[in-house]
Amino acid sequence: MQSTQPPRRGVRHTDFEATIRTGARLSMIVLGCIVTVAVLDLAQMILAPIALAIIIGLMLGPLADRIEWLGIPPWISAAAIVVLFIALIAAAMTGFAVPLSDWLDKLPAMWQKLQSGLTHWQGVIASIAGLGEKLRHALGQEAAMRVNVEGESTVESVAYLAPAIVAQVLLFLAGLYFYIATRKRFRLSVLSLCFSRRLRWRVAHAFRDIEMLVSRYLLSITAVNIALGVVVSLAMWGLGVPSPLLWGLLAGVLNYVIYIGPAIMAFLLFGVGLASYPSLVGALIPPGVYLLVNLTEAQFVTPHVLGRTMTLNPFVVFLSIAFWIWLWGPIGGFIAVPCLLIVYAIISNILPVGTGAGEPKRKAVR
Repeated sequence: MQSTQPPRRGVRHTDFEATIRTGARLSMIVLGCIVTVAVLDLAQMILAPIALAIIIGLMLGPLADRIEWLGIPPWISAAAIVVLFIALIAAAMTGFAVPLSDWLDKLPAMWQKLQSGLTHWQGVIASIAGLGEKLRHALGQEAAMRVNVEGESTVESVAYLAPAIVAQVLLFLAGLYFYIATRKRFRLSVLSLCFSRRLRWRVAHAFRDIEMLVSRYLLSITAVNIALGVVVSLAMWGLGVPSPLLWGLLAGVLNYVIYIGPAIMAFLLFGVGLASYPSLVGALIPPGVYLLVNLTEAQFVTPHVLGRTMTLNPFVVFLSIAFWIWLWGPIGGFIAVPCLLIVYAIISNILPVGTGAGEPKRKAVR
């Protein structure tokens, strides 16, 4: 009996130390995640356009490979792709600018129509406003809710934000060019750091799957969004909604941010319906038609185009979109799903689950 007590105490002491070590490791992981999020937030002005350039570069990588296959140097193919991308963005902005100018001219008349159409809601709105005032007085937050806008005009705000926006655009274009031009050399540099042949093989397949998954996803979603924009434009034109081209373009752009983008689009079309139709029931027609088209696209068209191998857990997708929008805004919403695909490709190749490293890859990508 006495001879068995010391080992028992030693076992308990060892278990306690193991628990302490596990807790310390978990604490380090949590602290590392917090520091990473803080760095991503503080360095948003630099990291956000670079991350967007990498995602767009992954999408356009196969196109650069086809150009380079013709014997064209990488720096020329990268410059051609950047110029083509700028031309596409300029064409899209032109499509937005012309209808938006018409809507800006119609805003005063639309506002008067909205006010006249919402007169029967004045009692409810006044009651809600009065309740909000009572709550602010009760919580003592009236002073905190005041916003001092004296001495600051819209022109000054634009002048303050313009240099930052221009710097981010230039950083994005430069990052896109250098990533496309040097992506193969970067891949070889990373592979040269691998210590074993097996790790080098896995990293090489991870690079291949990342570019293939992200490129396939973004190109497929772009094709689907173009078709969605055309259908929405035709639907709004058939309903007699002003500037149907604007709403089709906006529907296609917002559809890149799944879940949140369609909700914003439905809300905007509800406001357009209030301004375009005399009754509340009529105002629900444009968003209802859009939601029907979007539901058809989300449930039937997109799964058929992407295939089952590209589907991700909807809850994980929603969490990723919510996190990146909270962190980086619209840019974060665009890169949320591609980031999930990148993580999925890395895990399935570097940390394979199965009998071999090739088996998960064959199941993940066809």
